[in-house]
Amino acid sequence: MKQCWRWFGPEDPIALSDLHQVGVQGIVTALHHIPPGQPWDVPAIADRQAMLAEAGFEWDVVESLPVSETIKTQTTDMAAHLEAYKFSLRALASRGIEVVCYNFMPILDWTRTALRAPQPHGGSAMLFDLTDFATFDIHILKRPGASENYSELVQHAASKRFAEMSDTAKSRLQHNVTAGLPGANDQWSVEDVRALLDTYRDIDRTRLRAHLVDFLAEVAPVAQEHGLRLCCHPDDPPFSLLGLPRVMSSVDDYGAVLDAVDLPANGATLCTGSLGVAASFDGPEFVRRHGSKIHFAHLRNTKRIAGSDAEKPDFYEAAHLEGDTDMAGTVRELMAEQKRRKQAGRSDWQIPMRPDHGQELLGDRGGHSTPGYPLIGRMRGLAELRGLMEAFT
Repeated sequence: MKQCWRWFGPEDPIALSDLHQVGVQGIVTALHHIPPGQPWDVPAIADRQAMLAEAGFEWDVVESLPVSETIKTQTTDMAAHLEAYKFSLRALASRGIEVVCYNFMPILDWTRTALRAPQPHGGSAMLFDLTDFATFDIHILKRPGASENYSELVQHAASKRFAEMSDTAKSRLQHNVTAGLPGANDQWSVEDVRALLDTYRDIDRTRLRAHLVDFLAEVAPVAQEHGLRLCCHPDDPPFSLLGLPRVMSSVDDYGAVLDAVDLPANGATLCTGSLGVAASFDGPEFVRRHGSKIHFAHLRNTKRIAGSDAEKPDFYEAAHLEGDTDMAGTVRELMAEQKRRKQAGRSDWQIPMRPDHGQELLGDRGGHSTPGYPLIGRMRGLAELRGLMEAFT
């Protein structure tokens, strides 16, 4: 697999020039300064490519070309947003970029309750704690009907935790949860989140999946025509939060959506960390079932923590080879898929991958790293994954 690295652009604290020392072969990035629903034009794309080329890299994967909430909810201006998305796809294709990752998660991108939870070895990792999340949902956000989404045990624990939290702790929890909102960080208030939630008031799982299929029916033919490969990222975590529907949380979810728009351009981003939070996830089986349409791989690991809700477990970002996902088996199947593609003469036989997330270790510590994207933690992960790939070559 091609060993790539996510880079967040000029504001990323990690210098592109340093990544050669890590053994990085390609870059995954996006034009994060352009709001969802607005088109990416050729000059902006070319500028980013020139920046990468100066450091000796190519732009291998777009992550992500965001799908606007207007498209997800099919509200006013959806037609204009779809046209902007198609315009962006054509512009990317004209610059030789072939892989475009996106997600269809309502409002939230990824959700954690702690961005730097201490680990026994002295580093830190991102963590999701259901009681903390319920504390935010019920007592800070005060979402109507929120209590109905949690067991009595979790409700009681959340009430107790909220009563014991300082104002600083409450603010920190709010910040951590909304860090997964695109462009959020400190900008989103609870009123902003409530307003966004209201736009999904009448959208259930069935309707949201229909909206995803409608979106793909519009854009996948454009991608196919221009030699692009679209790949949907799974829900993170793979269960409903804030009463919002989730539609890409399992191998069967992917089967339904890939079959609904059956084009080679309509594919999957395999994220072993997101899907692996579910106890039922089988990484090697996912590759065996959907391997021909895996256009991009996020390889990371999560570890479930025994808690009060088996369907919505607590979990933390484990070291890449130490969580609940069978990483060795998954990499073995991905390497086998590459061999099948090469034998079939596919030009896209090599799957781009990247070490996803990572624990903050050694010099990463101190709060200066982008949460989930430290240098040393991901460097360790890439080295371990590289070893697996060599073993299964």
